[in-house]
Amino acid sequence: MSRFLATVLSAVFHPLLVPSYLFYAVCYQLPGVLALPARPERWLVLAVVGGFTLGLPALATGLLVYLGLADSVELRAREQRTWPLLLATLSFGAAAWLLHRPTLFDPLLFQMMAGMTLAVLLTLGITCYWKISAHGVGMGGALGLLLVLHLGGETGLAGAWWLAGTAATAGAVGSARLVLRAHTPAQVWAGLALGLGLVAGLGVGLALG
Repeated sequence: MSRFLATVLSAVFHPLLVPSYLFYAVCYQLPGVLALPARPERWLVLAVVGGFTLGLPALATGLLVYLGLADSVELRAREQRTWPLLLATLSFGAAAWLLHRPTLFDPLLFQMMAGMTLAVLLTLGITCYWKISAHGVGMGGALGLLLVLHLGGETGLAGAWWLAGTAATAGAVGSARLVLRAHTPAQVWAGLALGLGLVAGLGVGLALG
């Protein structure tokens, strides 16, 4: 893989973009998964998710760079990731709170956002000591969510295609992080395992509950 392709993959599947992709898939590409809101009103879900998981964290990171607390938005140094991850955790949590409206939004939407918030929080805790791959956590979580939905028999053929595509993409993104020397293999695999394991565990817990 060339460095150019690796850079493109890392940018397109940045951890702050993955939540928007997932919510778009659930809202518009996987029929029968959501009961609420009705399809014409689902743009509101994407607006909340995009604003709180991409817009606000990106602005916060840009501000940290402007103030000299980070060298660049890429946050290559582990020590510079603490504040961006903390602010992202708070922003993701706010999105989960907004989506916790059972009369307006399907419970799955809140569960997804709450799981993502927990993933960011765990990434923050680990990053204080070790540079785990946030890209890996994001892609592992995406793979885990689609796997849980597919095994639950809720997504049909469309879900199978999304699952296969996400698995291939997760592998490509992990390889891209290695090509760019942003992480070691252990850090990439740990990120994938954390994201996948967390979502799978939450899915099993909700099913048993």
